[in-house]
Amino acid sequence: MIAPSDFLRHLYDLAVQRALPLHNTAAHLPSPPKGRTLVLGAGKAGGAMAQAVEALWPLDAPLSGLVVTRYGHTPPRPEGLPERIEVVEAAHPVPDAAGLRAAERILELTQGLTADDLVLCLISGGGSSLLTLPGDGIGLQLKQDINRQLLASGANISEMNCLRKHLSRIKGGRLAAACSPARVVTLTISDVPGDDPSIIASGPTVPDATTCADALAILKRYAITVPDSVLQALRSGMGETPKPGSPVFEGHSVHMIATPQQSLDAAAAAARAQGLNAYILSDEIEGESREVGKVHAALARAAAKGLGPFVKPCVILSGGETTVTIKPSTAGTPKGRGGRAGEFCMGLAQALQGQPGVWALAADTDGIDGMEDNAGARVSPDTLARALALGHKLDEYLQRNDAYGYFEPLSDLVVTGPTHTNVNDFRAILVL
Repeated sequence: MIAPSDFLRHLYDLAVQRALPLHNTAAHLPSPPKGRTLVLGAGKAGGAMAQAVEALWPLDAPLSGLVVTRYGHTPPRPEGLPERIEVVEAAHPVPDAAGLRAAERILELTQGLTADDLVLCLISGGGSSLLTLPGDGIGLQLKQDINRQLLASGANISEMNCLRKHLSRIKGGRLAAACSPARVVTLTISDVPGDDPSIIASGPTVPDATTCADALAILKRYAITVPDSVLQALRSGMGETPKPGSPVFEGHSVHMIATPQQSLDAAAAAARAQGLNAYILSDEIEGESREVGKVHAALARAAAKGLGPFVKPCVILSGGETTVTIKPSTAGTPKGRGGRAGEFCMGLAQALQGQPGVWALAADTDGIDGMEDNAGARVSPDTLARALALGHKLDEYLQRNDAYGYFEPLSDLVVTGPTHTNVNDFRAILVL
C-alpha cells in the first residue's frame, strides 16, 4: 500500500469525485417544457452544476439563467461548451454586495414566468451567504454582522439557517413563491447532516417548518445582538416563511443529486479494495470540532490496541458538520486561523498522544476549511513530537483556534483548491 498519508488523500479525492455535478446530474434532469427553461441557483458547487446542465441540456431547447458561486469557485469552461447560464461570484461565509446584487437579479428574472415555463434551481452548500437578500429594514451591513456573530457562536447549521431564513426575502421557500406559476425543479447537493433540503442553502425553493419564534429562541440562546427593529419584526411574525402544504409549492420537486453518505461509501469501497476493513460511523456527526476529534481518537486508539468493535487494519470514516466556538482573542495573542476540519485534527492529535499506527485526514469537500486556503489537515503518530521540536505547544494553538498556524509549519495542511462540489466534512482515520 502507498504511504498512509497519501492513501488517506486518495480516499478524500475519491469522495470528492463521487460528488461532482457532472457525474450525478443526468438522471435527475426533467424534459424541456412547452415554454422556456430558466436556471437559477446558488452555492459553492453552483458553477459546476451550471456547466453540467449546459452539457446535458438539448442544444435546440431554450436555456438561460443566473447562478452565483463563491469567489474562485467557477470551474474552467470545457472547450466547445456553449455558455447559456451566467455564473457570477460573491463572498462566503460573510455575504457582500456582489451576493446582494446577484440575489436581486435572480428575483427579477422570475418576473413574467408562466405555467408553461420551467425553473431549474441548482442549490448547494454556501448558498445562504451567496444568495443574500435581507428582509425589510435590514441592510447588508447588519446582515454581515449577524453572520459573523453566528459563525463565532457555535450554533449548528440548522440553527444558523433558521435565523437566516427569517431575515431574508429569498430564502425559506420565498424564491419558489416568486417563481409561481412556473413549475420548479430543484437539484441539490447536500452539505448538511440528514440531507434536509430545507436547510441546504437555507432552502430557497422548499417549504420551511421553522418559525419566527424559533429564530427568536436562537438569538437568545447564542446571545446574538440585533437591533430592536429586528426583534419586533420577528415577534410580529412579519418574517414568517411559506410552510409545508402551501399552494406555492404545488407541482414542485426536489432531487438530491449528491450526498455525504454517497461519498463516504465511495471511500469505504476503495479501502476495502485494498484489503482494509472500512467502518462508516455516520454522515451526520455534529458537535464541537475538537470534542468530536477526541471521540474519534478514543475509537482509533481502541482499534490500535485490538479492542473495541473495529478490527485493524481498518479505516474509520465519518462526515457531517461540526462547529467551532471562537474564543475572544486577548491582547498580545495572535488571532487564530483555521476551520472545523483543522480544529478536529487538533483535538484528535491531542487525544491520540502519538498513538503508534494511527494516521488521519480531515478536510472539507469544497476545498476550503473556514476562510483559509486549505481544505483541512493531516495527523500522524509523530505530529505532536514534530510540533514540539519547533516549540509549538498544541494546547496554546487550541486555545486560540489556530489550526492553520499549528499544521502549516509541519507541512501537514491539506491544500486542494476549490473542488467545485460540497458534501461537507470528510474524515478518515487509518489504523494499521
